[in-house]
Amino acid sequence: MTGLWGRLGITPLINAKGPATRLSGMPMHPEVAAAMAEAATSCVDIVQLQAAAGALIARQTGAEAGLVTSGAAAGLLLGAAACVAGNDPAAMARLPDTRGLKSEVVMVRSQRNQYDHAVRTVGLKVVEVGLPDRFSGAGCRDAEPWEIAAAIGPQTACVLWVASGHARPALAEVVEVARAAGVPVLVDAAAELPPRANLRRFIADGADLVAFSGGKAIGGPQGTGMLCGRHDLIMSAALQMLDMDYPDGLFAPPPGFIDRSRLRGLPPHGIGRPCKVGKEQIVGLIVALERFVATDEGAEHAQRLAEASLIADILAGVDGVDVELRAGRPVPTVAVAPRTIAAGTLLRRLAEGSPAIHVDPEEVDQGRLVINPICLRTGEAAIVAARIEALVSSR
Repeated sequence: MTGLWGRLGITPLINAKGPATRLSGMPMHPEVAAAMAEAATSCVDIVQLQAAAGALIARQTGAEAGLVTSGAAAGLLLGAAACVAGNDPAAMARLPDTRGLKSEVVMVRSQRNQYDHAVRTVGLKVVEVGLPDRFSGAGCRDAEPWEIAAAIGPQTACVLWVASGHARPALAEVVEVARAAGVPVLVDAAAELPPRANLRRFIADGADLVAFSGGKAIGGPQGTGMLCGRHDLIMSAALQMLDMDYPDGLFAPPPGFIDRSRLRGLPPHGIGRPCKVGKEQIVGLIVALERFVATDEGAEHAQRLAEASLIADILAGVDGVDVELRAGRPVPTVAVAPRTIAAGTLLRRLAEGSPAIHVDPEEVDQGRLVINPICLRTGEAAIVAARIEALVSSR
């Protein structure tokens, strides 16, 4: 192998799982890569660049303000820090020590996940509400709005709501009880694109802050994300991430991004300093976001459906495997249930082949593998189908 990967001794893989970080996310469009390369050749004021990017994010999401972050998890950390510290430089300097500050985040128990570690990093304690009987098989109930209202108290910094098709209570109901208590709602919407309507949906439903991944369906650099929401909270998040090593009088941000008149002093480097993004990532994200919004969503869906259909059609005629085309989703997928080999074994054999093929293991315990075409390049759908056919037939 020649080129960059050859020099590094790395063999590219076929990503049939989707834009997961461990598989390096989406292949980047040449326009995005070119913009990043152009950005890399100059020096700019990062605050000015973040202000311009934030204005674009605000326009596309319907929020008051926006910020480019180093991934959706960084957006959760920065959003939580903003909810705790507000625009008080002394509070910013103290985190993650929350003594004397609001130190709790209310969260529905069924929405707990490994990514809420980002919120706990700020120093917040998770207060869980609700019993997810509908998931345990003990009943049909989950958390209800009154339980969130009952859990909100003097120490509540925010409510964290994780967006998904099965999230309960609905965001609008959560916002209603949180707003009555004067508590902001932070939404984790990392992987909730497509559909494009979700760019505006959560802000429209009343969320105070929303975190998205930039390296998934948007098609930006894998290490980026965006946080959008209330101007005062975005201002706080930015101040806790930016390089704040300014001599007296030199920090002059655009007031629409950071209003210095609201600060009693300049905060030091904040808890979000490890979450910084460079000019290349900021430019890559905003160019990708503009492309994402401008692309014909129907045509894009049709292309992905064609890839999924090709795989399903090939495997439908193969003995030893059951196939289900799931066409009615924002991203069409194919569920493959092998009968001649264990699903887990097939998963490993695909990953051990050359080139390695990675599929979604989420349903492996139910004896199925899921193929997501969103990251497949031209010709790879047929390779995936042929490899599965060979493995199930050889048994």
